[in-house]
Amino acid sequence: MSEIKPTNPAATHTGEEKDWAASKACSDSLKTKKPKPPKPQNAVTIAVSSRTLFNMVEERKIYEEEGVEKYMAYMNQQKHENEPLMPGVAFPLVKALMTVNSRLRQLYPDSEELFDIVLMTNNHAQVGVRLINSINHYDLTIERFCMTGGQSPIGYLKAYMTNLYLSKDGEKVTEAIEEGIAAATMFTSGDVENQLSDTQLKVAFDGDAVLFSDESEIIAKQRGLDKFFEHEQEFENIPLKKGPLKCFLEALGKLQRKFYAKNERMNCPIRTYLVTARSAASSGARALKTLRSWGLEIDEALFLAGAPKGPLLQIIRPHIFFDDQMFHIEGAKELGTIAAHVPYGIGQKYHKGELIEQPDKDVKDKK
Repeated sequence: MSEIKPTNPAATHTGEEKDWAASKACSDSLKTKKPKPPKPQNAVTIAVSSRTLFNMVEERKIYEEEGVEKYMAYMNQQKHENEPLMPGVAFPLVKALMTVNSRLRQLYPDSEELFDIVLMTNNHAQVGVRLINSINHYDLTIERFCMTGGQSPIGYLKAYMTNLYLSKDGEKVTEAIEEGIAAATMFTSGDVENQLSDTQLKVAFDGDAVLFSDESEIIAKQRGLDKFFEHEQEFENIPLKKGPLKCFLEALGKLQRKFYAKNERMNCPIRTYLVTARSAASSGARALKTLRSWGLEIDEALFLAGAPKGPLLQIIRPHIFFDDQMFHIEGAKELGTIAAHVPYGIGQKYHKGELIEQPDKDVKDKK
């Protein structure tokens, strides 16, 4: 999985440093009120697709029903080009990231340890004007674009040193996770923007197969809960292996500590939550000890012992909730939570505890 970016200058190539120095000198000579993007190696880079940032349901329908040429013609028409796209499911998250950056810049004016938001889309460059106009309309701080003209953008994620990739395309998200990049598929859950905090970024994580590997979940699924409880108590002091979103929690913790260093712990604009189906007494200790062994903190931990997560998430109102199992995603969506599916681990073979019939591999390969 992708890791925290190196902060040691020796870890970067001398040629890259010279390129950045030349670029910065040129940029500094140009006056602007807009904050400048940080170097990718210093930033926490969040790559969002155009369909997560904006509501493009109408445009997507044209693409699917009438084809790419009609779609591009529609997007390129001047009457549409200057019409801002409506906010999408990732829009509140992006606004919250910008709020955190504003606070960081107040405390550390010269620091480049900030969120950097990249628009990562397989749209053609010809439709980029409407995306740019929409971003400017909402005054979003998004300066880096990657428009791949119909090709998958996954290959560019590592080049952009991405810490988290958010898309509506489950196949691309799966591909990103297989490449070791934290990623999730976002789902629309209605108009919840006005219900979310505009002063604090709230991020909620499931535990197994999200922050942690699925090693313990395999036991629960294949051997039952009693064997799972026995296993977790026996291995309580052995840390779980990392899951696909561990690196993103690590990146959030790095920025949180910058606020703590300024005695701003109680006023920190980042708050993290562990929302897990684990039972506290039977299997909770291993989860907490694993986080401690990694040197990571979680602000709030909710052990639900199999109870639905939706009602608790309704109280938390996170800007994003990550889970590996679709029935938890569906339950969260129904109660208005912005949920993101992490397609990783054995949970993808089950739904509500029941094994999903898998297609025969030989038959699948012949299709």
